[in-house]
Amino acid sequence: MTETFVLRSGRFRMEREADWKRLERLLERAENSGAGSLSDDELMAMPKLYRAALSSLSVARAISLDQALVGYLESLCARAYFFVYGARGRLSKRIGQFFRTDWPLAVQRLLPDILVAVAATILSAVAAYVLVVNDPDWFLSFVPEGLAGGRTPSASREFLRETLFDDSAMRNELSVFATYLFTHNASVSILAFAVGFAFGIPSMLLMALNGCMLGAFWALFGMHDLSVEFGGWLLIHGVTELMAIALAGGAGLHVGRAIAFPGQRTRLDAAAEAGRSAARVMVGVLIMLFIAGILEGVGRQVITSTVARYSIAAGTLLLWLVYFFMPRRAEATHV
Repeated sequence: MTETFVLRSGRFRMEREADWKRLERLLERAENSGAGSLSDDELMAMPKLYRAALSSLSVARAISLDQALVGYLESLCARAYFFVYGARGRLSKRIGQFFRTDWPLAVQRLLPDILVAVAATILSAVAAYVLVVNDPDWFLSFVPEGLAGGRTPSASREFLRETLFDDSAMRNELSVFATYLFTHNASVSILAFAVGFAFGIPSMLLMALNGCMLGAFWALFGMHDLSVEFGGWLLIHGVTELMAIALAGGAGLHVGRAIAFPGQRTRLDAAAEAGRSAARVMVGVLIMLFIAGILEGVGRQVITSTVARYSIAAGTLLLWLVYFFMPRRAEATHV
């Protein structure tokens, strides 16, 4: 009878020990260096390994395997429990961690996808610019009438200039236009992420559509010798707003790419893993759009100097680049 128990214990250990040892190694790293030392794949694996170890412990107790193995599994499960289900930090600490590390690190992980979204926007903007400059009839093909707000190739230079510097006669119209523009860009950002599951293709189409509208507007004002003024009017809030849209497009593409090329994972697991970083980016996108709304609704109307507008645009660009890409380590946290 004793030999039978030993054989059962040995076979049981051989079949499952690899998962126990992996869980033990991950716990040692997390305990010694913090959860930030684990990759996204390892963090996702921890709950699965914990449940597998818990199942092994239940079986070990049920079939009376040797007490040394039962004791080892009890200790391993207790350590894993406190890691997986341990008390979280206070809300203020979690919010601080999000801004210090979680959001910028998520942006860094998605950088290749974000650069593709930026490239799609720029290339489509250039194409639309060339088309509208050579044939102004293209303008309304790229820009919805509600977004145009009277800014069409038939508009006079004086009218277009007034829209850039918010003369009192234009103030109410500009407020309506600013609200429409903010709503449009927020919708594009959220939709670009939401449709990313379709292999990222709709996300890139939305980036191209947004780029076409941008290029068409720039061509319109350029044809009236207002390119520089239009750049200042747009970029004082547009740096933040366009970056937010690019991040959303990159997030959608990241999820779509994971589904299209899951590697050794199932498509569902690949989508879930990609979705974690993408969701963090999208929370930040909403914050960026709120900031852009303030710059658009207040700063652009109060500040009418083109030089000042470009200065603020350059400053916001520098701040965002430093914030997102300054080297930093992930902070220790529970999964």
